[in-house]
Amino acid sequence: MTEASGGMPSIGQICLDTLRDTDRDRYLACLLSPEDKRADLAALYAFNAELARIRDLVHEPLPGEVRMQWWHDLLEGRSHGSSEANPLASGLLAAVARHRLPVPTLTALIETRIFDLYDDPIENRATLEAYAGHTASTLIQLASLILDPQAAPSSADVAGHAGVAQTIAGLLLLMPQHCRRGQLYLPLDILAATGLDREQFLEGKDKVRISAAIEAFAGLGREHLAKARAAGPVASSVFPAFLTVSLAEPVLERAIKVGAGLFDTSLQRPQWRRQMRMSFAAFRQKF
Repeated sequence: MTEASGGMPSIGQICLDTLRDTDRDRYLACLLSPEDKRADLAALYAFNAELARIRDLVHEPLPGEVRMQWWHDLLEGRSHGSSEANPLASGLLAAVARHRLPVPTLTALIETRIFDLYDDPIENRATLEAYAGHTASTLIQLASLILDPQAAPSSADVAGHAGVAQTIAGLLLLMPQHCRRGQLYLPLDILAATGLDREQFLEGKDKVRISAAIEAFAGLGREHLAKARAAGPVASSVFPAFLTVSLAEPVLERAIKVGAGLFDTSLQRPQWRRQMRMSFAAFRQKF
C-alpha cells in the first residue's frame, strides 16, 4: 500500500497521509486496524475530516455548500470532471464500490454537515441525537461495513449510542472555538433547564449556570456511552471501528469537573495518552 507502480505513493497511502494531518486519532485507529482494510478506512475517515473542516476553510456558508455539493455529486455519479485528480475522491469511490457502502447514507452525512456552516441553534436533545446519528454513528457503521459486512449489523445499536457520546465529547473539545464565532451545539432545552438562553451562554458571564449547562451536556454524553456499553458486546472483527470512542470518556469526565473552565483549559489529553488508551482498548476489546 506504500507505493504504486513507478514508485509513486498509492492512493491508499495518500489517504492515510491526509488523515494523519486532518484527524490524528482516526489515523492512529487505522494503524490499529487490519492492514488490508486500512486504505479504505483511511479514505472514509479522510472524507469525513474534509467535510468537518470546511467551515474553517470558508468565510461564508455558500462556498461551503458548494464544496459539500461537489462530494454529493461525486457519490451520486454526477462528478464535475474526473476524480483521478483528487486521490481522496478516488479512494472514497473505490471503498464505496469495494464494500458496497450505501451511497444514500453517505449523502445523508454530507447533508447533515451543512448544518455546521451556519450558526443555527440545536433545539433539543432529540435534534442533537439525530445530528450525531447521521455523522459519528454513521461513520462507525460504515467503518464496520468495511471491516466485516456480516458482523456490522449486530452492532448498529452500539454505534448509535457510541456516536452520540463521541459527538458530545468532540463538541465539548471544540466549544471554545465554536463560541468565539457565535456557534453553539448545546441544545436549547438543556440551556433552558439551567436558566440560560443561547445569548447568555455565548456572553459567558454567568459561570455558575454555564458550568451547570456544560455538566448536563457532558452527562448526556456519559448516558449514551453507558447505553453503548450495555448494548454490546461488539464483534472483534468490527471493533476497530469503535476505537476512537474510547477517547470520549476522559473528555466527558473532565468537562463535568471543570465546567466553564473548559474555556480556559483544554479538555484534550496529550497525543501519547490518547494513543495508549486506544491501544489498550484494542487489546481489551472494550471502549
